[in-house]
Amino acid sequence: MSNQITIYLDTRRSKSNKLYPVKLRVYSSLHKKTKYYPLDLDLSEKNFSSTWISTKPRKEFLENRIYISTIQTNAIKVAKELKPFTFEQFENRMFQKRGDTTDLFYNYQQKIDQLKSNGQLSTAETYGLSLKKFRSFINHGKKRNSKTYSLLEITPDWLQRFENFMLNEGRSLSTVSIYLRTLRTIFNDAISLKNISSEFYPFGKKKYQTPAVKRVKKALSKEQLKTLYHSEPLKPEQVKAKDFWFLSYSCNGMNIKDIALLKFKDIQDDRIVFYRAKTQTTSKSNLKPVIVYLTAFSKEIFDKYCKSDPKPNDFVFNIVSKDDNSENIRTKTKNFTRFINQHLKKLAVEIGLPNEISYQWARHSFATN
Repeated sequence: MSNQITIYLDTRRSKSNKLYPVKLRVYSSLHKKTKYYPLDLDLSEKNFSSTWISTKPRKEFLENRIYISTIQTNAIKVAKELKPFTFEQFENRMFQKRGDTTDLFYNYQQKIDQLKSNGQLSTAETYGLSLKKFRSFINHGKKRNSKTYSLLEITPDWLQRFENFMLNEGRSLSTVSIYLRTLRTIFNDAISLKNISSEFYPFGKKKYQTPAVKRVKKALSKEQLKTLYHSEPLKPEQVKAKDFWFLSYSCNGMNIKDIALLKFKDIQDDRIVFYRAKTQTTSKSNLKPVIVYLTAFSKEIFDKYCKSDPKPNDFVFNIVSKDDNSENIRTKTKNFTRFINQHLKKLAVEIGLPNEISYQWARHSFATN
């Protein structure tokens, strides 16, 4: 498979200066696709011919000839180095500003923008918090903040100093691990795009190893589950919080976002068949449906809270709506989770259960019991 890289004068429409844009034409035989890239140069048809088509351009056209030739030569070199060739990598190598490809802040912002466009808002928020903390560390004690910072400056010793910086601030090893895992991904992306060499990778054996912290997952015992199940909350908010907590428990620890996004078409006889929202953006090549068999209790909750006059593509519960974008869905899901946690804690205190109970405990309680 080969690529054809040529110079092209786009005469379809002249600009306000009555000239036409000169473009780099790239055809990929692998993708059977052609893309055009403007070269910040406008010429008339006559001058383009004198500059580029002529075998011996006159002196007044020589400067533009050299400029165009240099870009074409560089484009051919970049395309040959990409195996396999992709337009995304080609554009990254050809048109990013000098230093952008190795700049920590730039790479983070690119990743955040990509995650947001994919609807992965929670992950984007994690990357945003990580970027903010790395800026704080880099600029700590400086009179002027750095606007750029090269990935090549990040070494195993740098990472260890960042860990110490975080711990001295009172942050946990778990938080350190979360932030550094995002940085590890930034490095892996930069290496896969050939923006930096793998020799600059600061993570791994005999280098810096990200703290492996195991979270203690809280769960209710069988006796505590019975106490909560048979409790009789007096406030309607506590009733609803309890109902959805046990709905999650009875549906194999189903998380709130998946409950919020359930549609009537996902309910098939005595079971729910759905794809986890979390995996739809991370495991597209191996998506497997989750099958949950409904119990008498879960059926009762569905009947109690589901919409009337349902249509197959309608959401089952009034947590989110079909007009919501990904950001609105995330906000409403977080608010509903907060509602459950707030009122469940109050109920727990009244019946002698741990007051740190949360929605997440339903998933862990199901796994434990």
